Amino acid sequence: MRYLIAFVLMSITSINLQSQTYEVGAFLGGANYIGDVGNSFYVNPSGLAAGGILKWNRSPRHSFRFSLIMGNIEADDAESNDTRRQQRGYSFSNTITEASLGLEFNFWDFDLHKGTSQSAPYLYTGVTYFRADHVILDGSRGGPLVNEGTNWEFAIPMTVGYKTTLSRHLVGALEIGARYTFTDNLDGSNPEELLNREDPVITFGNQNTNDWYVFTGITFTVTFGRKPCYSSF
Repeated sequence: MRYLIAFVLMSITSINLQSQTYEVGAFLGGANYIGDVGNSFYVNPSGLAAGGILKWNRSPRHSFRFSLIMGNIEADDAESNDTRRQQRGYSFSNTITEASLGLEFNFWDFDLHKGTSQSAPYLYTGVTYFRADHVILDGSRGGPLVNEGTNWEFAIPMTVGYKTTLSRHLVGALEIGARYTFTDNLDGSNPEELLNREDPVITFGNQNTNDWYVFTGITFTVTFGRKPCYSSF
């Protein structure tokens, strides 16, 4: 994790400030989580997600990207295809607010100054820091899941998308971004993170895997900045 953070920071500080094209805009879509409550579908938005996005295009093939996104995740064992979860009957909701910084890589050239329609699939990864609630069983096993305390944690974003120019200064994109988190308590399955002690009575699920969350949606960005003479980086 520390090597990934160091790579992103060194890359940004080594930029030639004389050549740049920017994009600023919005993300709108849905959010879902993958863990020990509810169904196990990887892409199944259960709540809304929205935020802002800023890109610094360094070449036709890569950009530095920063985003702030807030999304609501919900899960209910009644919607699971696992009969054991259906019988257990847990459910919860949580709100995630994240800041993410990293590198977006285009599979082929995406030159905003070329004067013709552009499109390209892309990948994004970097470092994400997010805020959510801790969740815990209220009382003994079988009690409801309740939100209690604040969970600040890192995550690694893994996003795939496809973008296209909609006009000379407008770019639209569709993307699916999974976040591997460094917490196992978005859903209350690992209360040790909140209590700082083991409590087997209210611990459940697989303690060997962390939780994930996914943002799926569209982005619209407006481009500005003079035509760059791209540096070799």
